[in-house]
Amino acid sequence: MQRSINFSRSDTYKSSFFVSLSMLTIAEIEKQFVKDLKTIYELSEIKEIFLQVMEDYLRVKKSYLLLHKKESLQVNQVEDLKAILKALKSGRPIQYILGETEFYGLRIKVNSSVLIPRPETEELVFLALSSIEERGETASALNVLDVGTGSGCIAISLKKHLSSAKVQAIDVSIDALQVAIENAKANEVEIEFIERDVLLDQFPEQRYALIISNPPYITEDEKNTMHLNVLDFEPWQALFVPNDDPLIFYRRIADLAFSCLLKNGELFFEINERFGLEVVEMLENKGFQARIVKDIQGRDRMVRAIINS
Repeated sequence: MQRSINFSRSDTYKSSFFVSLSMLTIAEIEKQFVKDLKTIYELSEIKEIFLQVMEDYLRVKKSYLLLHKKESLQVNQVEDLKAILKALKSGRPIQYILGETEFYGLRIKVNSSVLIPRPETEELVFLALSSIEERGETASALNVLDVGTGSGCIAISLKKHLSSAKVQAIDVSIDALQVAIENAKANEVEIEFIERDVLLDQFPEQRYALIISNPPYITEDEKNTMHLNVLDFEPWQALFVPNDDPLIFYRRIADLAFSCLLKNGELFFEINERFGLEVVEMLENKGFQARIVKDIQGRDRMVRAIINS
């Protein structure tokens, strides 16, 4: 039932975290999480983080935890949870502590070399898959390219649902590509991962039915609005763009995509909601038909584009 968590034993420390090393109940541990994390997270977030930690560590369902709060844990389990809490107090994201997260129903390994996949990126995958279904595309005829793949979550999710498609994915980071390769193997899909700097290099010599990307799109002046667990732990090169050129990646990807997409092929972007209209205008000036797609929260978070025939 117990599993290994992604932290060093050197993180284990002596403090007043627990008055003694006697066995403690799940409810008592939850109270300590709330006490120690209340200056960092909202109460609802703390409770969700706690359930996620316990569910992952004990390999039990949330429903079990809610029904067995009076159950006691062993001393070694308490010690492990102490180290997890210490890491959480430092601001380290829970996904990095656990070493994995869920994305589109799949388990995806994450570490500080890759961004933690967000729910809005799941919506981008859903949009791309829905467009293929709408158009009645045959998966075996599809060539797909994921630009800036990071953990590989987009490419892997697409391949899982388009098993006959040929999926390629590029990234500038060798460390990120290694994570993506491991994720593809763990999820039993075959994807060609390629090291490329999209700002300097060309796309692979291929014609694509679908090109998709969640490129860096947060401007430097937005840093002060972001949570420290993002700023201090997630890779900056996958997050930020210059204030004076926020569309730098979109413009380059659009140029390359225009010459690589098949007739009626589509380009999908996740975007900074501040620049939706600018992205659409840029794409239309380059010969695409483009439109903004809102996320489930009603925000401008995606763009879908096709080359004008």
